[in-house]
Amino acid sequence: MFRFNSKGSCKVYELSELRNESNSVIELAPISEFTLDRAEEIVPHSNAVVFGNEFYAEGDEFPLLYSNIYNNYAKSDDKLVGVCCVYRLERIGDSFTATLVQLIEIGFSEEKGLWRSEGDITDVRPYGNFVVDSENGKYYAFVMRDGDKTTRYFAFDLPDVTDGVADERFGVKKVTLKKEDIIEHFDVPYHNFIQGAVMKNGKIYSVEGFHEKIHPAIRVIDTAKKNQELFFDFFDAGFPHEAEFIDFYKDRCLYSDAKGNIFEINF
Repeated sequence: MFRFNSKGSCKVYELSELRNESNSVIELAPISEFTLDRAEEIVPHSNAVVFGNEFYAEGDEFPLLYSNIYNNYAKSDDKLVGVCCVYRLERIGDSFTATLVQLIEIGFSEEKGLWRSEGDITDVRPYGNFVVDSENGKYYAFVMRDGDKTTRYFAFDLPDVTDGVADERFGVKKVTLKKEDIIEHFDVPYHNFIQGAVMKNGKIYSVEGFHEKIHPAIRVIDTAKKNQELFFDFFDAGFPHEAEFIDFYKDRCLYSDAKGNIFEINF
């Protein structure tokens, strides 16, 4: 398990012995820690960190790793709205490196009525979250829209790692997804401050929220039916800490909060 923070640092955990049939507490210690490539120049917030289905080179152990910028540069002149970083992850023993190999950006992230809300509404989080449908080669971007209190999902074909044009600033290829690249888009209920996300079997599992005023919760979005299949409030169920991490280990859905507690979710 790769657990990233918002400053480009990652701790790696071994999950092969993760068994909890008696509901006892298991202490997991990291086996390694590393920092993302070029973190002094560009570092994602890592709300959503997912693996794709393409390998950078033949023989690589891990497929490409995607991590979103989100609001890390909200106070900068170039806010990098709608940008996702793509990395090649390599391992030698228990040492890992993640090399920046591509950028993917939403080319219409300033457009009102499509990515942003209509009119004079200022969206509180226009930065966008991203997941990869590795089974079908699709790339989903989704964004909170405060004007009508919806979250809008966009589907694209997943770019190849060789796609894009050279970015002068960062020296890697950048793919700009334009309006004409949208396969489909649809709206679902408002996600109250997006956190982690993952996709499995055509469904997006998105967690959100912070505390007692903005409850940590999970939503399951069915991309085939284009609707919200499930909403569950963690805070009301007795899990009060900020939502962070959601992923699958084999067929087990693992959720983690900002305190580092890891839970298994059964649907």
